[in-house]
Amino acid sequence: MTYQLLPSGRSEIEYLRVCVRSGGESLMKRILSEKAFEEAVRYIPGGVNSPVRALRAVGEKPLFVDHAKDVTITDIDGNDYIDFCLSWGVFIAGHANPVVQEAVQKAILNGTSYGIPTVLETHLAKRVSELIPSMERVRFVNSGTEAVMSAIRVARGFTKRNYILKFEGCYHGHADHLLVAAGSGVATCGMSSSAGVPDGFVQYTLVAPFNDKDAVEKIFAEYGDRIAAVIVEPVPANMGVVPERDGFLQYLRTITQQYESLLIFDEVITGFRLTLGGAQKFYGVTPDLTTVGKIVGGGFPAAAFGGRKEIMSMLAPEGPVYQAGTLSGNPIAMTAGLATLSVLSEKGLYNNLNIKAEKFIAELQSILRDKGVVINSVGNMFTPFFTEEAPRNFDDVSKSNQKEFARFWRYMLSNGVYLSPSQFESNFVSIQHTEEYLSDVLEIVRGY
Repeated sequence: MTYQLLPSGRSEIEYLRVCVRSGGESLMKRILSEKAFEEAVRYIPGGVNSPVRALRAVGEKPLFVDHAKDVTITDIDGNDYIDFCLSWGVFIAGHANPVVQEAVQKAILNGTSYGIPTVLETHLAKRVSELIPSMERVRFVNSGTEAVMSAIRVARGFTKRNYILKFEGCYHGHADHLLVAAGSGVATCGMSSSAGVPDGFVQYTLVAPFNDKDAVEKIFAEYGDRIAAVIVEPVPANMGVVPERDGFLQYLRTITQQYESLLIFDEVITGFRLTLGGAQKFYGVTPDLTTVGKIVGGGFPAAAFGGRKEIMSMLAPEGPVYQAGTLSGNPIAMTAGLATLSVLSEKGLYNNLNIKAEKFIAELQSILRDKGVVINSVGNMFTPFFTEEAPRNFDDVSKSNQKEFARFWRYMLSNGVYLSPSQFESNFVSIQHTEEYLSDVLEIVRGY
């Protein structure tokens, strides 16, 4: 077996560990990660605190990370990887961004949580509202799951209706009533729902295929005056990236207004990812409620939901819909979020990022086309599917060759590239993915 070392002008990345090969074995040793996993399973179910991290879907054992910088992660065995997962989309500004790091280091000296308001919460809420005008009022929480759960509760309280409509393959967190035809880790594990969820908890959850206007119309024809809200990922990323087609998002806006239901955009992933104004600005469709997460916390546990003033006024202590959280709006997460948004506010940043990403994705598609791969993408988000046709819904995604995806994933890992470890997830390009990094990745892919 022969190995060809890659050229590189970046001395900080040890490309002696990265090689293009024709085989499937890795030169990288992960002895310490294996030992760490053996210990983890003794104390943590499955050895991980989120199922996709187990890497079972791609036939590997978990990596244990030591540190990360810019777009590289380094495991505890000292192996370096160019990262396209980026903590599932969080680090659009790169790992350990110096602006964010400096702000957080200063803030942490003042304490980490008070359970009492700080002006930082107001500053970040104001900034979010300025960037995403549909979020006139904002409530901070600690996770995307919590944000979505709370947004749906507010929608039901405001409309005085019970039913919600979601779409197959769209993942909105692990709240009981949303684990129906979910994507992300639920799909990765081959589960349609979850044990421990009583049937009664999902009796008010309706499901339709994404991009299917006829199915939505039929559901509204039967349940329209009882549907509190439609919730959708404007760019589904938890069944892999599946772009909307034929104005599907605008159609949802129209039909929800027709039936006086609310439209909720789950922008936990897309918030501040495609533009500062989120996917709703990218597509020009304004929802009633929005959830954001990941990027808004700058790498710390934070998320938010918000919308029109009259809807958000339903929240306690102003209204009758209860929601609370001890660590919500903690000063460290608020500081990290503010610093991240300041970095992303640089003029021309998103235009440059998306142009760079689209060029890279087009070249990636050109290389992989003969391998039976179709790449779905929106802006700087992308997923390679081993299938003949570009998937337009979860059923299409489910028919893709997941074994071949796993083989490709292992090949990329063994050559120093960390992709999101599931066919049902998105990959991300950050502002720190330089042309040099991307060129090296393309060279690796050519050896597949």
